Amino acid sequence: MIDTTLIEAENAARATALDTDFAALGEKLDRAGIDINAIVERARGFGVAVPSWGTGTGGTRFARFPGEGEPANIFDKLDDCGVIHTLTCAAPSVSLHIPWDKADPADLTAKAAQYGLSFDAMNSNSFQDQPDQDHSYKFGSLSHTDAATRAQAVDHNLECIEIGQKIGSKALTVWIGDGANFPGQTHMGRQFDRYLGSMKDIYAGLPDDWRLFSEHKIYEPAFYSTVVQDWGTSLLTAQELGDKAMCLVDLGHHAPNVNIEMIVSRLIHAGKLGGFHFNDSKYGDDDLDSGTIDPYRLFLVWNELVDAENTPGLDLSHMIDQSHNVTDPIESLMISCVEIQRAFVQASLVDRVALAGYQDANDALMASATLRQAFRTDVDAILAKARVLDGGAIDPVAAYRASGYRAKVAAARPKVSGAGGGIV
Repeated sequence: MIDTTLIEAENAARATALDTDFAALGEKLDRAGIDINAIVERARGFGVAVPSWGTGTGGTRFARFPGEGEPANIFDKLDDCGVIHTLTCAAPSVSLHIPWDKADPADLTAKAAQYGLSFDAMNSNSFQDQPDQDHSYKFGSLSHTDAATRAQAVDHNLECIEIGQKIGSKALTVWIGDGANFPGQTHMGRQFDRYLGSMKDIYAGLPDDWRLFSEHKIYEPAFYSTVVQDWGTSLLTAQELGDKAMCLVDLGHHAPNVNIEMIVSRLIHAGKLGGFHFNDSKYGDDDLDSGTIDPYRLFLVWNELVDAENTPGLDLSHMIDQSHNVTDPIESLMISCVEIQRAFVQASLVDRVALAGYQDANDALMASATLRQAFRTDVDAILAKARVLDGGAIDPVAAYRASGYRAKVAAARPKVSGAGGGIV
């Protein structure tokens, strides 16, 4: 979808500046005993999954304003994901959401293969009613008081596993909106018991080489109480289900000022950290572009991950989960891929020997300064060099705009109505 000659021309115009910046950064890192080429190779090995739903324009409870060239189906979405990976070389996989992305598995794999893409975790949907379902999820799904409604939700998750097996996925993410909006609306204990029973039924249907991700969220759409409201409940669930059950951490699904990097550390200690939904937030579950609000927090999360990367059994799925209301979704997702990769590279620059020494000596000031030194290092040249070596663009957004891709798909895809609200 993006002409390679265009990428080459765009890169040629920026090559001299990149070489100069790369050489200067290389000298700086060399003084610290860091081989810049080794860091480039780490950057080249990095990848984050793009959410299929993120390629469309998001919205709020009040309104949605579609952009030009909205993807009309999963195959349009995969075209957009292919553009993202072509230009950033950091998004080699796609996370699907069923039933939004339901299609013939053979067609899905064939389309993804055109761009060298694979499929990450599957995502089920029991927070919306679909036209063909028998029972409503208005009052819950996996924790509903009605056994038939719970069975319907379980069957849907099992169907997601079945589809995922056919396209090469190895995990299922389960998030539910179940809870209560009024005190006394539901018995919290019995509701949680029903949820665990349903999750056990889903867990029983997991293939041997699959994992089940339990995703928590503090609120919305249940504003008084939510069944899986924090990492403690998610951990309890994963521990009760078994070895294949893990916790998924969405950066926006926490109470204000919660120390997310400490949650990451605790879940690693428990052997139950399974993956991430990366985004950013100002007030709550805003689903803003990664690194746009609190890049230091993103770095601190990656500091814990890099520190623990040799932990036996640690195998993480890195996924983006964002809603793009006022930007071109492709541009936002490209920027997010780069920012997440940036935080990973910066965390890879931390002098861990020095940091451990300062920690053991209770030297709070120098320990903190060691982290800040890595965070403040401008690694743009490393990220750009990694992209060039893999055939990507030095400046992905500039190359994307020069390609005219959005105008081309806008002319080919049907226009979407802006009526109604909703995040998807």
